[in-house]
Amino acid sequence: MIQLIEVKSKKDLKTFIHLPFIIHKNHKEWLPPLISDEWKVFDKTKNHSFEHCDTIMFLASKNNKVVGRIMGIINHTYNTGNREKNVRFFGLECYDDSTVYDALMYAVKDWGKQKGMDTIIGPLGFSDKDPQGFLIEGFNDPITVMVTNPSFEYMISHTERNGFKKKLDVFQYRAQIPEKTPEIYTKIADRVKRRGFKVLEFKKSKHVRPYVKPVFDLINATYKDIYGFAPLAEIESKEFSERFLPLLKPQYIKIVVDTSDNVVAFVVAMPDISNGFKKAKGKLFPFGFIHILRAFKQTNQLNLLLGCVSEELQNSGLIALMAQSMYKSAKENGLTVLDSHLILEDNKKMRAVMERMDHKIYKKYRIFEKAL
Repeated sequence: MIQLIEVKSKKDLKTFIHLPFIIHKNHKEWLPPLISDEWKVFDKTKNHSFEHCDTIMFLASKNNKVVGRIMGIINHTYNTGNREKNVRFFGLECYDDSTVYDALMYAVKDWGKQKGMDTIIGPLGFSDKDPQGFLIEGFNDPITVMVTNPSFEYMISHTERNGFKKKLDVFQYRAQIPEKTPEIYTKIADRVKRRGFKVLEFKKSKHVRPYVKPVFDLINATYKDIYGFAPLAEIESKEFSERFLPLLKPQYIKIVVDTSDNVVAFVVAMPDISNGFKKAKGKLFPFGFIHILRAFKQTNQLNLLLGCVSEELQNSGLIALMAQSMYKSAKENGLTVLDSHLILEDNKKMRAVMERMDHKIYKKYRIFEKAL
């Protein structure tokens, strides 16, 4: 018999956060997240996204053993802005047990109904910046840091068995970094520079901090039509940047400003430190941070993480300007492979950019939906 426990205590939340480490213990491609980061996501005292969302978390117990977890999220900012009534399921983990999966999913569906929602979607977190989708292709390829973690194949069958249908897919591309920046990019970048646009380069993280707010203002303005995205409040932007800025190498942060020094585009990337995360096993201390620092030096892959161009300047060559600068930094540090991070299936402009640079899709994730 399955017993569901609503997560209310610190002890239950600790169990919730640590459970994936048990379920995925023998999962070769699973990438342990930092436990300290997981607390920043799931603890309402550390994550201001809880302030504009209704949430609920459940643990599933079978034979006195915790065997599953799930979170339900109603993002009122997103739902109001998009005239939707969606409850999201997030952080779903369980063994290959239909009774456990069904009990967890039913709990969130029932909660969503009680809250007046008419559709359930997921996996999807507070925003599109959180892990999203179940892996449907690329199970044998290594995962990269800050991307949706690989789920087991059985999660797809359990989800479809519960009547869920595809909402949309999310793609991850990979390609070789060219030894020489394509001439067309150089010509376009030179033309953009003559118009007064310039790329800001950084050597220290503290020099990036003054640009955090204008960068997130640009994200809020340009991401508004991206599925699952809800505008980030200033405190949420600050929390997001403080979580990830310490992990970033400043030389892979490129910010474009116009003649009035307004931020009009940016791109953020980082060397792939996935092997360091695997060896750290979720803990920075006492030795986890050493494994992560070593991974920075041992990888040959650069992972794109985040970026956008001001709407009125899209198709104006700013992507070529940033690509030229990013390729230069990558080559100076011996990086030869570029990973695109996650790109929504319907983001045709960004997909076209990737495919023009001969990127190939190597992983696909799927977000599901079902009427309540």
